[in-house]
Amino acid sequence: MKPTSKGAVYLVGAGPGDPGLLTLRGAELLALADVVVYDALVNTEILRLAPKSAEIIFGGKRAKDHSISQDELNQLLLAKAREGKTVVRLKGGDPYVFGRGGEEASQLAEAGIAFEVVPGVSSFVAVPNYAGIPLTHRNYCSRLTLVAGQTDPDKEDSSIDWPQLAATPGTKVIMMGTDRVGHFADTLIRHGMSPSTPIAMIQWGTTSRQLSIAATLETIAAVAKTSGIAPPTIIVIGDVVNLRQHLNWFEHRPLFGQRIVVTRSREQAGTLAHRLHNLGANVLEVPTIKLDPPTRRQDLVDALLELNTYDWLVFTSPNGVDTFFDYFFRQFHDLRDIGGARIAAVGPGTAARLQNLHLQVDLMPEEALATAVAKAFAKYESIENLKICLLRAEVANPELPQQLEALGAIVDDIACYKTVPDLDDPTQTAAALTQNGADWITFTSGSTVRNFHSRFDLPALLKKFPALKLASIGPETSKTIRTLGLEPTVEAKHHTIDGLLTSLLTAASKPKKPLRPTGPIVA
Repeated sequence: MKPTSKGAVYLVGAGPGDPGLLTLRGAELLALADVVVYDALVNTEILRLAPKSAEIIFGGKRAKDHSISQDELNQLLLAKAREGKTVVRLKGGDPYVFGRGGEEASQLAEAGIAFEVVPGVSSFVAVPNYAGIPLTHRNYCSRLTLVAGQTDPDKEDSSIDWPQLAATPGTKVIMMGTDRVGHFADTLIRHGMSPSTPIAMIQWGTTSRQLSIAATLETIAAVAKTSGIAPPTIIVIGDVVNLRQHLNWFEHRPLFGQRIVVTRSREQAGTLAHRLHNLGANVLEVPTIKLDPPTRRQDLVDALLELNTYDWLVFTSPNGVDTFFDYFFRQFHDLRDIGGARIAAVGPGTAARLQNLHLQVDLMPEEALATAVAKAFAKYESIENLKICLLRAEVANPELPQQLEALGAIVDDIACYKTVPDLDDPTQTAAALTQNGADWITFTSGSTVRNFHSRFDLPALLKKFPALKLASIGPETSKTIRTLGLEPTVEAKHHTIDGLLTSLLTAASKPKKPLRPTGPIVA
C-alpha cells in the first residue's frame, strides 16, 4: 500500500530496455509514485506509467557523463522520502547487479527510511536472449561466469583472476567492457583460451536499436572497430555464440531497426505503437494532438435533447463515438434513449467502436471520403428532407455536409470535440526526433498533419533528414500532406490501422540499413 504518513523509497529494476520486461510490481509502484528518479539506461517510455502529477528527475550516470554524483543522488532520495513522498528509483536492469543499488539501499537503511527493492530483468540475461544466444545449453555448457569489465586486466590489483577465468569452462559474460574488448580477448588468449573461441557483442540489447556482432577472440578487436559498436554493450564468450545464427528471433522481425513516429493522440497512440513495437520497430510516440471539449458545447447539448428528431446519426471517427457517448451517458442512463435514428459510420474503426456499444451500423461507405459517404447514402435511400446529425471534430472538412445537403438532407454539423496541439514531451521523444530523425512518420488524420507541421515544420524536417518517409492512413490525410507541397510515401489502401500497418510492412520489406543507435533510450 502507498505510505500515507511517511515517505518510502522503492529501488525498482526497470529491465534492460524493452519496456515489456518491466515487472508487474514495478508497474504497480510507478502508478503510485510522487517522485521518479531514473537512470540513463531506463527506457523513458516506462515513465508514462507514472501519474501526470509525479515529479520526474533524471539521475542517470554514464561512464563519461556524471550528471549527478552518487552521493548527491543518495541525498536526493533521502530528502524526497523525508518530505513524506513515495519515491521510485528506476534503475536499468536489476538494482543489485552492477547497479550500485546496494549502496543506495544501505544509505536508506542507515537513515531509517522505509525502502523496498524490486528485482529487475538483468541485461546479462535478457540481452544475449534477444540476440539468439542461450547462456547455457546442455550440449555446450552448464556453467556461467559473470564479470564486470571496468577494470584493466593488466593491473596487479585487478579483482578478476584472469588466468582462472580463462581456464574455467562455460559461458563468460562481460558487462561494461566495450572499450577494452580487444584487451580482454588478448588476455584470455594469453592465459590459454583458443583464439578461435566465439565471441559476440550486443549494443542497446532488447531495444529496436539492437546491434549485434560476432567474431572470435582473435578477430573481435578489428570487427568491433569496423562496426563502430559503442556502449552500452554485453559481451558473451563461448560456444553458445554459434547458436545465434539459428536462434536470433528478435532481429528478424519485419520492422526491426525502423524508427517510426506515431502522431496520434495519447489516448489512441497505444494500440498502433504496441503493434509497431511487436513488429520490431523503434517507436517514437510524439502525439501532436489532444482532445478538448468543443467550443460550443451547447450545440451538442441541444442535439442530445433532440435525438428523437433525427433520421440518421453519422459518425466520422472513433473519437466522435467516444466523446459523443461520454456526453450522452452524462445526460441519459439508458442506451435506448438514443432514439430510433439509423447509424452511419465512416470507416471500419468507427464502426467497430459503435459495435462495441452493441449498436448496429446501418451504412458504411467503402472509402472514408465525403463523396463516398454521399454516394453510399444516395444508393441506400433518398435522404431528401431527412434530418441528419453529423457528429465529428470541431474543425473538419466541409465537403461532407455540403454533399449531403446537395442530396436534399437537413444537416446539423455538431462538434463533439476539438483537437488542439499537444506540446508535452515527458519522455523527450520529440527531442530525439529532431536530433536523430526517423525512418517513417505515420499520420492518421488531417489534424495530426497540421499540428505536427506547426510544431516541427514538416518540410524543414524532411530537408534535414532526406531519408524520412511519410505514411498516410487515407486520402483525406494525404490531402492535408499535399497542402504542404509534400507527397506521402505510402497511403493505406484500407483506411484503417491495419491498412496502415500493411502499407508499412510492404514498403519496409526490402532490407534497409537502420539508423545508427544514438542517444538515450526513448522507445
